Amino acid sequence: MGNLFVKKPKITDVDRAILSLKTQRRKLGQYQQQLEAVIEAEKQAARDLVREKKKERALLALKKKKAQEELLQKLDAWLLNVEQQLADIELASKQKAVFDSLKAGNSAIKAIQSEINLDNVQKLMDDSAEAKAYQDEINAILGEQLTAEDEEEVLAEFENLEAQLAIQDLPEVPAQVLPQQEQEELDLPDVPTKAPIASNATAESGVPEGRKVMEEPLVA
Repeated sequence: MGNLFVKKPKITDVDRAILSLKTQRRKLGQYQQQLEAVIEAEKQAARDLVREKKKERALLALKKKKAQEELLQKLDAWLLNVEQQLADIELASKQKAVFDSLKAGNSAIKAIQSEINLDNVQKLMDDSAEAKAYQDEINAILGEQLTAEDEEEVLAEFENLEAQLAIQDLPEVPAQVLPQQEQEELDLPDVPTKAPIASNATAESGVPEGRKVMEEPLVA
């Protein structure tokens, strides 16, 4: 139901002129194809008549072909004029569209400018200049307070902070002491309580009697 109330676009004189020119171009194109077919037929007829030794009729066919070719040339000129006029209308339409766009843009600029007060703009610029001058003055005062010695102290403090941060970034030493390894118990033999008895080989070898080990108990 809503489509019934859609407003149809208005057909202008330019639209009618373009439609008429395109219709003429289409009809001239069709006529051009017909003339080309007639010219080809007359040319073929002239060949056949020459082959049949019919000179008069062959000349008549060639004259008809010549007349059709002249008409075809005029038709080409008409088509060229139609194409040129269509191109001119299209160019003029684009120029008008550009003009309308520029006109609308100019109106928009004027509307925006009408909302801007020159006094307010000047006041804004003055305020901005004063704020910049005030900030420059603060920067100048702060810059004068720092002497060469102050600059060195600031640099030394920066290096100190940098060293502290480097130390803090080092990995921490573990607080828990690793458990000592248990000492292995040595399996030693028992201490003997008696002196060893000399063997017969020792007695026969002529070892002095004083050097013989007496079988006496050892002091524990």
